[in-house]
Amino acid sequence: MRLLLTLVAAALAASVQAADYAGPLFDAHLHYNVEAQAPHPPADVLGRMRRSGVKAIIANSRPNDGTHALAASPLAREAGVTVVPFVRLYRNRADYDNWFRDDSIYRMVESELARGTASGPFRGLGEFHLYDSGNANGPVAKKLMVLAEEKNLAVLAHVDDTAVDLLMASTPSKGQKLRLIWAHTGIGGPSPARVEELLKKYPLLMGELSYRPGLTCEGGKLCAPWRELMLKFPDRFVIGSDTWINQRWESYEDLMKGYRTWLGELPPEVARRIAWDNGAKLFQLP
Repeated sequence: MRLLLTLVAAALAASVQAADYAGPLFDAHLHYNVEAQAPHPPADVLGRMRRSGVKAIIANSRPNDGTHALAASPLAREAGVTVVPFVRLYRNRADYDNWFRDDSIYRMVESELARGTASGPFRGLGEFHLYDSGNANGPVAKKLMVLAEEKNLAVLAHVDDTAVDLLMASTPSKGQKLRLIWAHTGIGGPSPARVEELLKKYPLLMGELSYRPGLTCEGGKLCAPWRELMLKFPDRFVIGSDTWINQRWESYEDLMKGYRTWLGELPPEVARRIAWDNGAKLFQLP
């Protein structure tokens, strides 16, 4: 009898464990760079998205040819994946360290915006990096922030919290109207309290959660401070794969499963917002 009661108690405990989130995913940080395209052609990457339940992506690539390829692929429609194209600021790896002062980058952005994609106009700029936050004051960086706000383009920025303030300061609204997606929500690890401060300061700032230090604890569970922050700001976070190297493509489905695990720990309506609704709302998707 004691053994039976123990087994029943264990079964009951298992039954009340949070189930993984099972709804649609919006991958708000995806690259299809030149080195990925031969080993992972569109049929491969879109198959991975379909099997993962990813229904929309922010696509950006080095160079922008990869984004054009995904946007034009009939396989995207067959897989049920909406491609939201962004202009990346990099033609090659040398541009990572120089884009913010290189006026040819600004001209390239203008040309890509005028060209558009097979899936429609470009909807944003980035991902770009600022390894020194002071480079947010570079002449091209400042011009691009003005351009983004004037054309209602979202911005995907891999920067620290200091650079968030500097980029916002360059906009006509001083950051009140710029839709900035903060890649990794500060990969250097600003505290949840600092993240909250910036979310309050900039009403359209969104935190993207790939690679975020301190986000999950043992067993891939959501750490308490981040759970609290998500419950407080359920409309301000999105998820992403950040397929910046080919190994991230090879583990794409596992990455998405990891998100589903900790999303399942949140109230269903909060999980749905972070997984899908916030990204879909940002770009007026159904």
